[in-house]
Amino acid sequence: MTQFIPLNQYQIIEAQGIDAQTYLQGQLTSDVVALASGASTLTAHCDPKGKMNAIFRVCKLSSTQFLLLVKKALLPSALEALKKYAVFSKVSFELRDWQIVGLIGEKCGKIQPHFSIEIDEQRSILINETSLPITFNAEEALWEAVDIQAGLPNLTTKTQNEFIPQAFNLQAIEQAISFTKGCYLGQEIVARAKYRGANKRAMFILKGETASTPEVGECIEMQIEGHWRKTGTIIRAVNIEGILWLQVVMNNDVEIDQSFRLLEEASLLTLQPLPYIVE
Repeated sequence: MTQFIPLNQYQIIEAQGIDAQTYLQGQLTSDVVALASGASTLTAHCDPKGKMNAIFRVCKLSSTQFLLLVKKALLPSALEALKKYAVFSKVSFELRDWQIVGLIGEKCGKIQPHFSIEIDEQRSILINETSLPITFNAEEALWEAVDIQAGLPNLTTKTQNEFIPQAFNLQAIEQAISFTKGCYLGQEIVARAKYRGANKRAMFILKGETASTPEVGECIEMQIEGHWRKTGTIIRAVNIEGILWLQVVMNNDVEIDQSFRLLEEASLLTLQPLPYIVE
C-alpha cells in the first residue's frame, strides 16, 4: 500500500537568480554545476572550520532556480549562514510555505505535484505550491525510521557545527561531497579529512527492542572487557512500537560484533549494515 506522510518537519528555501548556481557552488559540498536539472542530492553547508551548519537536500530545477529542503529546527541560523555572502551575487533566498509530502511505495496517478524529488526506488518527496487534498495514512516517524535504515543522516541544533561531513558518511551518499569541483566554504578541512586520513569517525545504524527513546546528543555504552563505557553521539532516534532505531557517530574502527546498549539499560543494541560502503 502506498503511504503518504506529511513532512511538516521540513522547510523549503527557494534560491533563484542568474548567479544562483555559481553562488551555491561556492557554498555547498556538492557539485551543483554537475547536478542534472530535475535531480537532487544531499549536501552540507559548512563553516570555515569544515563543521556542518546545515544539511540540505538540494534540487536543481535549472541553473537559476534551486529548491533546498532543510529541517525547520535548523532555521533561521542555516538560512542566515547560507545568505551571508549573497550580497555580492545576484541570487535571492526565500522561504516557501509549500506542502511537503513523503511518499513510500508506488506513485498514485491521481496525485500530480508541482515538483517530485526522487529519493530512491520506493520513496519520493512531493512538493505542492498549494495544498492538495491528500489522505495521509502514516506518520513522520516512519519517514525518519526509513531515513535511518537508508543511512541518510540528520543534523539538529544539538549537533550543529560539531561534525565534519565525513563523520555523517556524506562522502558515500549520493553526490553529497565533491572532491574535484574546487573551493567552497570549509573545503580545505573536508579535503584534508579525505587525503590525510584526518577523519576518525563514522555514522552507524543501531537497532534495539526497548520502550525508551534517547535524546539527540546523548551517548550510548559499549562493552569493553566486561565493562560498559560511554561512547559516540546519538544524532537521530526513532522508536516505533518498541523498536528503537538509532544513528550514532562513533570511532570508525568499531567491530561488527561489538556489544552496545543505552545508558544503564539492560537491552542490547545491535549494529545494522549500512546500505553503502564507507571508506
